[in-house]
Amino acid sequence: MTARRIIPCLDVKDGRVVKGVRFEGHVDMGDASELAARYRDEGADELVFYDITASPEGRTLDYGWVRDIARLLDIPFCVAGGIRTVDQAAACLDNGADKVSINSPALERPELITEMAERLGSQCVVVGVDSRREDGEYVVHKYTGDPDSRRLAGRLTMDWIVEAQERGAGEIVLNCIDQDGVRQGYDTAQLSDARSRLTIPLIASGGAGARSHFLDVFDRANVSGALAASVFHSGQIAVPDLKAFLAGAGVEVRQ
Repeated sequence: MTARRIIPCLDVKDGRVVKGVRFEGHVDMGDASELAARYRDEGADELVFYDITASPEGRTLDYGWVRDIARLLDIPFCVAGGIRTVDQAAACLDNGADKVSINSPALERPELITEMAERLGSQCVVVGVDSRREDGEYVVHKYTGDPDSRRLAGRLTMDWIVEAQERGAGEIVLNCIDQDGVRQGYDTAQLSDARSRLTIPLIASGGAGARSHFLDVFDRANVSGALAASVFHSGQIAVPDLKAFLAGAGVEVRQ
């Protein structure tokens, strides 16, 4: 496998980075541009920006804001938030994003994945999946950026990620809701199950609270990258220290 990726995630609301616990109780974590520049300088492999209220509010993200972020960064970045058409996805790429991630709009109309992959290339298409275990099954939720709008998507997680791959997704980001923001470690059981079903890269999301959690998810779930938010935003874990720790434990990372 290629070098494992360390990916800070910035949940953005009105230009500010926010973070909650299990997608609720969001608190302000700072200015999006300032945090992005910090992670660029610290050696993050890429960044992900989620406009968390775009889908619930029925809008897409601000292309001007995407362009401003592109001018700031010299590392790859992915954007997400209410992207419902291929033209909207293409506009994000035209304004400097390297990838676009779709979640709830893909659940509403799965053909969107195929349309984006055929026009833009699978390497640009990320499908985000918000999942939790209920009644013995992993199930998908949608509109998770707004606690009042969040609801079940009527999909089993493992079936959905396989369908997304078959439709042309180039990468899956699996966010395990019950672990989100609690800093007790990634859901390696769910991620391992997902990894066994996919041939495309899988990114772990939800639960990082210590450097050992990153090592654990790479070793036990064999994911391509690990995404985290609050531990980076708060300064609890610094990207350079994390990479040095992982390299010392035998994990291949970009220094």
